[in-house]
Amino acid sequence: MSSQEKEYDVVVVGAGNAALCAALAASDGGASVLILEKAPEYLRGGNSFFSGGLFRFAYDNSEDISSLVPDVTPEEFTGIDVGSYPQNLFYDDLLRVTEGMANSELAQVLVAQSYPTMKWLQEQGVRWILAYGRQAFRHEGKLRFWGGLILEAVGAGKGLVDQEFDIARLKGIDIRYSTKATKLFLNATGEISKIQVKGPEGFSYLHPKAVILASGGFEANAEMRTRYLGPGWEMAKVRGTEFNTGDSIRMALDIGAQSFGHWSGCHSVAWDLNAPPTGDRAIADLFQKHSYPFGLIVNVEGNRFVDEGADLRNFTYAKYGKEILNQPQRVAFQIFDQKTKHLLRDEYFISQASVVESNDISELASGLGIDPDSLESTISEFNSSVQDGDYNPTKLDGKSTKGITPPKSNWALEIDNPPYMGYAVTCGITFTFGGLKINSRAQVLDTENQVIPGLFAAGELTGGIFYNNYPGGAGLMAGSVYGKIAGDEAASHSR
Repeated sequence: MSSQEKEYDVVVVGAGNAALCAALAASDGGASVLILEKAPEYLRGGNSFFSGGLFRFAYDNSEDISSLVPDVTPEEFTGIDVGSYPQNLFYDDLLRVTEGMANSELAQVLVAQSYPTMKWLQEQGVRWILAYGRQAFRHEGKLRFWGGLILEAVGAGKGLVDQEFDIARLKGIDIRYSTKATKLFLNATGEISKIQVKGPEGFSYLHPKAVILASGGFEANAEMRTRYLGPGWEMAKVRGTEFNTGDSIRMALDIGAQSFGHWSGCHSVAWDLNAPPTGDRAIADLFQKHSYPFGLIVNVEGNRFVDEGADLRNFTYAKYGKEILNQPQRVAFQIFDQKTKHLLRDEYFISQASVVESNDISELASGLGIDPDSLESTISEFNSSVQDGDYNPTKLDGKSTKGITPPKSNWALEIDNPPYMGYAVTCGITFTFGGLKINSRAQVLDTENQVIPGLFAAGELTGGIFYNNYPGGAGLMAGSVYGKIAGDEAASHSR
């Protein structure tokens, strides 16, 4: 019997990390599972494909890390310092960057289940490596990790979803590509009864016992961006998939699901000015430019507008895209000199980077399209404000400026060692923060806070965890934690 003729216990809408985790868990729970992927097979994987594959999770010591990367020898571990990231610190970071708005119940489950879910993914067959290139700097003879991020999936985001697709295939999970869910139906008791889908041959209906929605937010929908995020957001570049257009959110709202979270907020970053309108599958996440704490950020008028060293990069990059969008022409420039060139991430050295290099600040400004006099004045003022202190890129070093606005609170070094490098960036939106309301069992709630029986959700189309900002790596982790929960609960419901 073909997948077009079969009926399934659980239908999963979406095919990124959250959806794949949900499908794997539901299958392990004994359910027959179908994944609906709106994209064709060659564009599969959702936003997860375009990610760096980094996961934020709580751990106590190096033994917790070594158990997840058994190929790293004890001798190798003597040359690195992974520190610790206990649950209370993860929770504190999450509440701090979301300005206390994260739903405490959802956040507690995310934090408490983060490490067990990493172990579960490992048991499923997902492999990890230490994130040396993105999250470690050498200091006093050791590579020291920072910001609570230690591991990335082998092969980054593409490698993560490829591994999960391979595992799904081995479990016998069916996938229909170029097929999207279009409508949900409830029976007389208010339970999910069927789902309408549209594939290459037109519309059809499925009658699963449970549906899991995990098809991402609305960041690729210019109309919804403008309606909910505000004027100007239709001009943002989309970092990831073109298929995340909010379909599942809207069809759930149509049957009475409750909207929740920060609908006017999103994850957005510094993204190469000349990147395409949506994600490039060859470049993936390398259009991002995340080493700005080690330089300066100016707008086209040559003025600084953020504190580049306000916090570890992992806690500021997801909100600085919005700041760039608010600048003239929606453009900014990251300026570095040779003192920090060795600290720049690999993404700065791809051939597609929009970069100008010069031995002269005035020439650099002209090449970038910045007012030369203004840039020279800004850098001179900045250099004069830098205070003495010990420079340490592995932590908040307190080496700051004095007497300028905005300040630079950490990693302040004079820009005086040519040749200078200037990178042109704009706003790249990653995912939206508003979505459906779920409980700690990943059940979708209606407008009266009652469970909609048989409907579950996970990943970027749920709201309540991220507000204003997010800690790097928490998105993939949340998708995995709640994807697994949704799969477990959907399989149980189907029984």
